[in-house]
Amino acid sequence: MTIMHGLRAYHAVLGLLVIAAFLTGDLGTLHAVLGYAIAIIIGGRLVAALSGLRQLGLSRFYPRFDGLTLDNAAAHPAISKALLAGIAGCLILATATGVALDRGRTIGLATSAVTTEAQARDDSHERRRGTEAFRGEHEDSIVGESHEGLSNALMVIVALHVAYLLMFKRPLARFMLFLASPKPRVPTPEPAP
Repeated sequence: MTIMHGLRAYHAVLGLLVIAAFLTGDLGTLHAVLGYAIAIIIGGRLVAALSGLRQLGLSRFYPRFDGLTLDNAAAHPAISKALLAGIAGCLILATATGVALDRGRTIGLATSAVTTEAQARDDSHERRRGTEAFRGEHEDSIVGESHEGLSNALMVIVALHVAYLLMFKRPLARFMLFLASPKPRVPTPEPAP
């Protein structure tokens, strides 16, 4: 598998997990499990960036505006990189705020070294109720509001990213979406007179 094919597979898995997490925002435990999976994939991507390979480096997320003019603004690489940077920033912050909201409850990590029996019972009771009590208590906090706002902003930027690629970088969009490249049209010979 080439580096670009591996990057495409990573992109597909991350994209599907993010969409699933967004759509399951009200489903408590499932949403949290998807969030932790996203955190693991982001961690793996950051480790891969340390490999030194240009295709995996973080420079892909730094827009450079050199040479950007009104004539080439639509197809200039800075636009695509700015959208990638926005996606990365929103995704990392939304994931971090989601993990902070959950505090390890979904995956069974204690929030402190000592958990009292009463706290364990309360946590167990909240999990049985579908984490509704926990979510209601913490969704209105600054972290909860930030998580929701960042998630919504992420979806807007992803939509802009997809639209941009489909309009101006169609071959790359087709590759990343596992669509075959269109066959070049072969002109049909004219019949002899």
